[in-house]
Amino acid sequence: MAGEDDSRYRPATRLVTGGRSGSFSRDVVNPPIWRASTHLYADCADLRARKSSNEDGSFFYGRRGAPTQWALCDALTALEPGAAGTVLYPSGLAALAGSLLAVLRSGDVLLVADNAYDPTRSTAMGLLKTFGIEHRFFDPLDLEAYEAAFCERTRAVMLEVPGSLTMEVCDIPALARIARAKGAVSLVDNTWATALGFAALGHGCDIAITALTKHVGGHSDVMMGAASAGKRWYRRLRLGAQQLGHVVSPDDAALVLRGLRTMGVRLERQSASALAIAEWLASRKEVAHVLSPMLSGTPGHALWQRDFTGGCGLFSFVLKGRDDAVRCRLVDRLELFGIGYSWGGFESLALPFDVEPVRSKMPWPKPGWGVEDRHAIRLSIGLEDTHDLIADLANGFAALNEG
Repeated sequence: MAGEDDSRYRPATRLVTGGRSGSFSRDVVNPPIWRASTHLYADCADLRARKSSNEDGSFFYGRRGAPTQWALCDALTALEPGAAGTVLYPSGLAALAGSLLAVLRSGDVLLVADNAYDPTRSTAMGLLKTFGIEHRFFDPLDLEAYEAAFCERTRAVMLEVPGSLTMEVCDIPALARIARAKGAVSLVDNTWATALGFAALGHGCDIAITALTKHVGGHSDVMMGAASAGKRWYRRLRLGAQQLGHVVSPDDAALVLRGLRTMGVRLERQSASALAIAEWLASRKEVAHVLSPMLSGTPGHALWQRDFTGGCGLFSFVLKGRDDAVRCRLVDRLELFGIGYSWGGFESLALPFDVEPVRSKMPWPKPGWGVEDRHAIRLSIGLEDTHDLIADLANGFAALNEG
């Protein structure tokens, strides 16, 4: 049965075979849903042996998982070169917070990329602060300032690639290399590309975090997060998650496993559609800037080509000298694009956003832009026909110009 040595297969094959080699799931295509809080033991010796093992595959108590969750962990670990294991969390934010708490202690300093996911920023400014952990934001595009931001108490660096909302691609290998030289742990939110499009551990990071809610689940019907790491940090993550009582339901794990099987073809289709739409937007006179690392000629495109093997359907664009009311007219006119948070599902979404409230170091508008080029819209491209989505956006621009 494929899956026992996934390293010999390419990623697309591993998406299909991952997590299907365990003794509890080798005879079925889809691992069964094991709903169990209490596990029974043959005798006292068995009870004590299982308690001390603390490994996936060994029953103990429902909080440590069962075959459905173990199958998902195995499949995700097989996708991340260099990973010794994966820990599941009830949401992407729980994975971020749980990973940071596993690494940091009171008195430590955390460096946070200024373009990180807003809830990551909030966690640093709120939850971590209550534990006596200091945070400092930095511009991930300025390597010199980043290196100077370290001090003797800096223990970790929180990265994201590309940057949330504004889609900057930073030099992850260089940032991770500097962190390691300074004795700090590098964590990266790798939700945009997933391990399929960016090998985070292979590019020097210590912990790769993914919101499985997005591409991996892929159907906008489940929330979950994951963190994968090498042996040292995997053990810390696992223990930390257990002490916090983090657990995901087997039903949710089964939904994410189902989504994982088709993630490759969905990402390929959504990436191609997103690139076509980004190129169309770049030709519009109403658009000042298209923020997509996949688009040739955009800042960060060269780094994306160097380090990534894939992309996704998420990108942003900035209107040329328009106000919020005009931006809302465009978004409100759209029919195929829903207005909502999240992304990475089968449906297309549009979200107006303002950058200033979620930046401390990186300027907005960016240097060289017009002072009025600030009103942005984030698009998550789904599986609808590309031409239909472009026609819908054209209708939105017609509304924008009606005023």
